[in-house]
This record gives sequence, structure tokens and C-alpha cells, in this order.
Amino acid sequence: MEKLSERTIEERLDKIEGWEYVNEAIETTFEFKDFREAFATMTHIAFECEVQGHHPDWNNVYNTLNIRLSTHDAGGVTEKDFVLAHAIEKIIEGV
Repeated sequence: MEKLSERTIEERLDKIEGWEYVNEAIETTFEFKDFREAFATMTHIAFECEVQGHHPDWNNVYNTLNIRLSTHDAGGVTEKDFVLAHAIEKIIEGV
């Protein structure tokens, strides 16, 4: 998988609300009603990550979930990261 240019990344970020490009990754933060909802959503996202064979750097503090996506083998953001970001957004919409 080939690393995307900053210009391409910025163009694609215009189509996915709430995500930004920071230090060779795209990242976002979600806030939920409580810890249970945050953790349940993380579990749902984890299953999707397994299907795609692509895993985020993420952390959770109570009702907040921070997600950071990059393709480590490529040394930056690739198409795989945007595919996963869009899948995550669909999961969030269903919460």
C-alpha cells in the first residue's frame, strides 16, 4: 500500500467530518453518553478492524474515544486508513 501525499490526504479529509491530519496519521475523537457506550462502540469497531486487517492506535478515557490511523508499513496514511475511517463513521452513526 502506497503512502498518500499530504495534498491527497487533505482533499479526502474534506469529505469526512471531524478527522484531521496530524504527524503522519489521521485522527479524531468521539464522545459518548458513558463508559459502557464508549466501550461497546470500541468493541464494534474492533470487529471491523479485524475484518479489514487494519488496526487503529486508540485510547479510551471514560466516555471519550481517541482514534489515530496510519499504515505503519507505509510510514504514513494510505487508502486503508480512509477505508477504515469511513467504516468507523458508519458504526458511529448507528450508535
